[in-house]
Amino acid sequence: MGCMGESGTRRGRPPGFDRATALTAATRLFWEHGYEATSIGELTRVMGIRPGSLYAAFGDKKSLFKEVVDAYGRTPAGAFAAAALREEPTAREAFGRILREAAAVYPDPSHPAGCLTISAATNVTEQDAEVAAFLRDLRNRNLAAFEARLANAQQESELPAAADPRALAAYFAAVIQGMSQRARDGATTAELTRTAELALAAWPQEQG
Repeated sequence: MGCMGESGTRRGRPPGFDRATALTAATRLFWEHGYEATSIGELTRVMGIRPGSLYAAFGDKKSLFKEVVDAYGRTPAGAFAAAALREEPTAREAFGRILREAAAVYPDPSHPAGCLTISAATNVTEQDAEVAAFLRDLRNRNLAAFEARLANAQQESELPAAADPRALAAYFAAVIQGMSQRARDGATTAELTRTAELALAAWPQEQG
């Protein structure tokens, strides 16, 4: 986070401190409970450090959370949508892959259900408006990436001229956010895959 010295250490770190392990533990806690409901006491307990060590190593709770979100965005669970947009040759294949991977990733029992950047935003109070804005801006950037890919598809005649890339991007974003919540409510990959296929059926077709 830009506060490390030349030796790569900070004052206050306990012996044997493993930053990556501590960050993984914090990620799981924020993912399970959301930002607001996660306390410093719970964080230090799962991270195996004292409050002073947490502040020395990561800054305050907000700074730690932002680092957690940044790290999450580089994991398979957090990066699958961006990877699909980047790697698939057509927009339809990209969104099909995003929806189907969301159906598999969100209920995966190896981590908390749903999407961290969606579920961590619930019940954030006015006191933590900065965190709410941070997550909202992140989701809006994802929405803008959806719209850009769909607008490009329209320019390349993959989408019909009558299609509305902005509305279609918002629709897919809403479906994905809903799939995250359904996973947290216990939905299986099979159920979410059916949702994904229904969403893909809304892909605009040329009017005959």
